[in-house]
Amino acid sequence: MPVLRRSTLEVLLLMENRRHTRMETRNITLSLPEEVLREVKVLAARRGTSVSALLAAALTELVERESGYAAAREKSLATLDRGMSLGACGEIGWSRDELHERV
Repeated sequence: MPVLRRSTLEVLLLMENRRHTRMETRNITLSLPEEVLREVKVLAARRGTSVSALLAAALTELVERESGYAAAREKSLATLDRGMSLGACGEIGWSRDELHERV
């Protein structure tokens, strides 16, 4: 199965779009240890939100962070593929002996 790659711009636009549009939601079943659930409920109450909203925000942040990483990786790989100029304009104006000549 081929790997689908998105451009950096596509990923950034997708992330920005997620922030500004209300996406359709789906319910899921999540199993957590009781102590973790108890602490999450307390945390949500302190923040004046629901457990669902708290988890949705945390998971959205995780997805955006991973997408951002993927975009940065793609950008870096594209830069490596293009190569970078070392200022020699394709010509070497010195010899190995000249570089290692002792004065």
